[in-house]
Amino acid sequence: MKLKYTGALICAMLFMLCSCGEDFLYKSPQGSVDKEMLSTVEGAEMFTTTAYATLTAPDWGASIFNWALSGMYGGDANKGSDSNDQAVLNSMETYTLINTNGYINEKWRWVYKGAQRVSFALRMIDDVPMDESLKGVRRAELYFLRALFYFEGVKVFGPFMPYIDESYTDNNPLVHNDKDIYPNILADVDKAIAGLPAKPADLGRAYVWAAKMLKAKILMQQGKLADAKPILADVLANGSTNSGKKFGLADNQSDNWNTNMDNSSPESIFEVQFSNDGNDHGNMGMSLCYPHNSGPGGCCGFYQPSFELVNSYQVNADGLPYLNGEYRAKASVTVRNTDEDTNKEILSVNDDDVEIDPRLDFAVGRYGLPYKDYGPAKNWVRDPTNGGIFMPKKHVYSQAEADAGLGRSGMNAGWAPGSAMNIQYLSVRDAMLLYAECLANDGDLAGAMGLVNQIRSRAAKDVNIIKNAEGAPAANYKIANYPASHAAFGDKAVCTKAIRMERKLELAMEGQRWFDLTRWGGDYMAAEIAAYVEYEQKYIAKFNGVTPLPAAKTMFPVPLNQIQQMGNDESGQPYLVQPAPWK
Repeated sequence: MKLKYTGALICAMLFMLCSCGEDFLYKSPQGSVDKEMLSTVEGAEMFTTTAYATLTAPDWGASIFNWALSGMYGGDANKGSDSNDQAVLNSMETYTLINTNGYINEKWRWVYKGAQRVSFALRMIDDVPMDESLKGVRRAELYFLRALFYFEGVKVFGPFMPYIDESYTDNNPLVHNDKDIYPNILADVDKAIAGLPAKPADLGRAYVWAAKMLKAKILMQQGKLADAKPILADVLANGSTNSGKKFGLADNQSDNWNTNMDNSSPESIFEVQFSNDGNDHGNMGMSLCYPHNSGPGGCCGFYQPSFELVNSYQVNADGLPYLNGEYRAKASVTVRNTDEDTNKEILSVNDDDVEIDPRLDFAVGRYGLPYKDYGPAKNWVRDPTNGGIFMPKKHVYSQAEADAGLGRSGMNAGWAPGSAMNIQYLSVRDAMLLYAECLANDGDLAGAMGLVNQIRSRAAKDVNIIKNAEGAPAANYKIANYPASHAAFGDKAVCTKAIRMERKLELAMEGQRWFDLTRWGGDYMAAEIAAYVEYEQKYIAKFNGVTPLPAAKTMFPVPLNQIQQMGNDESGQPYLVQPAPWK
């Protein structure tokens, strides 16, 4: 049975909780109930479900995929669309963000909505006469979820956030953001690891391998590679999916982006569940991020891959990526069509003489090249002057999925496109590359590059080569493993560059980029964002004159209205203080 999150409207004595999501409890409790009625096994299960449902938040800024707050902000993509639609993102993509931005406020609210739901469920469970072993598992699931919510918060806002747990019974507790909450997050995830089973009762629930991977991600974000290393080694060597399948790379990359393979890929460590049940459960948080016009979804043209990302897939004569940004000095593999004598429906022109990593056309839609099973991509771009000429692809449903009712326009709120495709929040490909970083950090360069080469070998499999209608490769694809003679096997700095580039290529458009840049350090982030802006302005005018981020701004500002709503304590000191780089 696949765990799905269902909507619930419950009027309790202390809280009004509303949630929507995807079926481990597909019977929706309705009406007004008292606390005694909720203090039952059914009530405990319902509130656990409600906590899970927070993962499927409908707000675009709160999306757990972080398409705006990491994918776009990190340079994988431009905002896309046109300059007027969701204009709040214009300042974000040009690095002139201010603390009144609505998207960051949505993320902040989401973190605490999730934490509040977890706390309420934990308090409810204490009084429920349910089997103690089951109670322990449910508590562990809730600790996992709370760790995840707060981890999402610190990735965006930094580690100085209020930590609010079940010991706070006020509906709006007032807590200062003067403490690093990473220890609290790690304590929660440790309790999750101690209480979760190796295999969950329902697909989609948290289980021990998901919790271990989450802990490793938290430690890596802190820069604690030595602590994360044995956990990642354990996950990769001994871990299994929530269906009991040993972890590994799927031969077909598309298995990770296919509704029919939800919870089935050997790469899946933890997936956020979505559905096509007609109740806005089709990933509303990403409903803007589909090709426009007559393309899949038909709306809204946001999250367009950047020129910088696209051209980072160029390879040298050996089929290896350029590790020092050499591609930025070369002509773009695809350019906008500016020939006045040609049909203006021809959006762009691809240079087939340029050799590229085949993962480019797996992650990015390019005009005239196969777009999943839709045939050649057409002019599905809303405004190429504003967003460029490329289209997102990984998370977009196929025609076959659409025909099966698993993705369609109007799935969310009656107008927005959506998909039943799950999102892999934690994956084996991510774990392998994180472990490669740990190995390189300890001087095991051969071990690190062995993992990189496993990722590259999978990408080179014939099933992952995009083919045209005649069955031939759709572009000039070339990819090879790093030979043992390469400098990456003997030089730690080169090895680190190779791993970081591999993460960029393999995890492109998956909402990882900004978080990677920041955990690699402020100076690294600032240099990469500066290079991105300098390159992008060659092709999109709005990047001209943009001032890149300083190294100190590895976090977003605390939303101003949150500061104002929390107010001051009895001594006149504000509960929420803006991080120094944003003052």
